[in-house]
Amino acid sequence: MESRRFQVRARGPLACFTRPEMKAERVSYEIMTPSAARGVLEAITWKPAISWRVHSIHVLAPIQWASFRRNEVSDRASPRGGDFFADERRAQRNTVALRDVDYVITASFQMTDRAGEGDGITKFEEIFERRLHKGQTFHQPYLGCREFAAEVTPAPEQFVPVESVDRPLGLMFYDFAYSPEGNGARPLFFEARLKNGILHVPPYAEVMRQNRRGGEGAT
Repeated sequence: MESRRFQVRARGPLACFTRPEMKAERVSYEIMTPSAARGVLEAITWKPAISWRVHSIHVLAPIQWASFRRNEVSDRASPRGGDFFADERRAQRNTVALRDVDYVITASFQMTDRAGEGDGITKFEEIFERRLHKGQTFHQPYLGCREFAAEVTPAPEQFVPVESVDRPLGLMFYDFAYSPEGNGARPLFFEARLKNGILHVPPYAEVMRQNRRGGEGAT
């Protein structure tokens, strides 16, 4: 069971969808990743009963870059508490981010096996649409990094992607595949392509097949 498709606009002055192969520095992908788009949608409506599926991402603004240094900490605070001295663990790192970004996300959701007796497609469609139009969120939506806040609104009735070119973007992070036992996760990647200003996102099952074939080839 799948909902109708929604179109959501997400924009902001800065964004960084960090490439995982970059260790010492934060370097962004050229456009928003599917997992980042899903994070924007879940900031509006997240329930165990539904699972979001991103179909496409329209790029409405030219791809522009900004480079700057940020102070980060090299470790996380312990979940058990205790003192955490940020000054002793601070590291200054270069960030290559995107600036003045503007996207339209096309997505739908499916019901999961955690849906309750009173849950249904129409119920969550109405919840999402109401929250989107009222600007209600569970937390501040962001563009890759939490400090890069996103302005999220319904997409305009008419919009035009900025680029008419067709070019490859290389391997892009899709999302994590979690083990059924809940004891681990592995990253999934897909061959991304920007076609006429639109990133078409393949279904989860197709990405899983591609990653299985890639893993078999590597062994």
